[in-house]
Amino acid sequence: TSMRCLVCNQKSANFSYLGKGENIWDRLTHSRPEHIADRSNGDIACDAYHKTVEDVQLLKDLGVNFYRFSLSWSRILPTGHSNEVNSDGIRYYNELIDELIKNEIVPFVTMYHWDLPHPFQELGGWTNPLIIDYFEDYADIVFKNFGDRVKHWITFNEPTLVCEHGYALGTMAPAYTQEGIGDYLCGHNLLLSHGRAYKLYDEKYRELQKGKIGITCESPWFEPKTDGDEWDIEMAENSIQMNLGWFTHPIFSKSGDYPPIMRQKVDAMSERESFTRSRLPYFTDDEIQLLNGSSDFFGLNHYTTTLCTTMQWEVIGPSHNLDVGADFEQNPEWEGGASSWLKVVPWGLRKLLNWINKEYGNPEVIITENGFSDRGGLNDCRRINYYNSYLTEVLNAIHEDGCNITGYTAWSFMDNFEWNQGYTERFGLHFVDFEDPNRPRKPKMSSRVYKNIIQTRKIDWGFTPNGFTACEWHDSKKSN
Repeated sequence: TSMRCLVCNQKSANFSYLGKGENIWDRLTHSRPEHIADRSNGDIACDAYHKTVEDVQLLKDLGVNFYRFSLSWSRILPTGHSNEVNSDGIRYYNELIDELIKNEIVPFVTMYHWDLPHPFQELGGWTNPLIIDYFEDYADIVFKNFGDRVKHWITFNEPTLVCEHGYALGTMAPAYTQEGIGDYLCGHNLLLSHGRAYKLYDEKYRELQKGKIGITCESPWFEPKTDGDEWDIEMAENSIQMNLGWFTHPIFSKSGDYPPIMRQKVDAMSERESFTRSRLPYFTDDEIQLLNGSSDFFGLNHYTTTLCTTMQWEVIGPSHNLDVGADFEQNPEWEGGASSWLKVVPWGLRKLLNWINKEYGNPEVIITENGFSDRGGLNDCRRINYYNSYLTEVLNAIHEDGCNITGYTAWSFMDNFEWNQGYTERFGLHFVDFEDPNRPRKPKMSSRVYKNIIQTRKIDWGFTPNGFTACEWHDSKKSN
């Protein structure tokens, strides 16, 4: 397969270091530390800011041919506005990009990974349509400064989480709880921001820079709880349309706009709840055109699978969940990671890839995150099991099902600040000692196995790297 392998990482925040402005995660972790499991923050995190050369050498040793990282809007534009550019922020990203290219690693750059400049949050953040202009200004600056060398762009990482957890459930910055309203306003403006950035690249930069620009959406696979149960099957389809499709239908479907089932359900629920108008905003015809086809690839983050059934009890609305009308659960027999939501269900990824293939006419898919959390330790057999199993399903989707998958990304290169879980969950192929001010990195067993997969182009369940204890697998795995 022509699939490329890479690892990606949350960048270090380095709060207010060398001209960086305050973002919404700085504000949340400093003013309301109880929101974070261990009351930690991302001020230093894995300190990638001071370890560019060292980290790129680790990447080179791993053998990856591209590296996904994100830019911090407030490091480049401290107030968020384009009138004040932080030259030190530009210098830092230039050094990282140049160091990667020098080592034959392609930079794959995410423009927005959840850290909105705080001044914009005081104006309502993603619920204020002014943000569309501000994001376009920011996009213009990053294309102009980095686009001569960066040929792979992602506008937004996981918009469903940005809007659902940030503006409805209150579990992530800015921690607002406007369920069924804030989430849809956020999604609407975020989609239009994406569309405008894509159009800007098309009109001003594409001819000269010849890059690709896309969006990354996150989705579990939604499996009907009871095989053959019509209601559960319908709930699973509604769930994927109203979670993943919320952001992908306007861009990748032939017709554009929000998924018809989403429009129908939210309009009907809004009316039932006596709202004057639908809680899901409407696009103009021009906006539908702007968004339709506005992505050169389908970026997909996937970790796990969830079971769907019809909602059993009356929930007080409005809420996105009530609009969907489904209850979600996971099979207690599925193996779990350190994250409560992360169960190991490899076949779910293959089903999801096939759904995207059929729903959107087999677009080019780049898996931009996939990985497993534990509490620590270097002999991480459970992570190796996860990668071997999920990669096997990716290969099945390519070779047996004809899915157009051109890249695969492991989350993540090293342990880091996992948002509201702080440092309690570790996803890294490299261990980071967060107690040591130097933040030393140590390769885990999984990093050596991942390196072997890249080198040999094979998934070898029998491979044990030097210096590590062999993992014990069930017999069914050895035959793969």
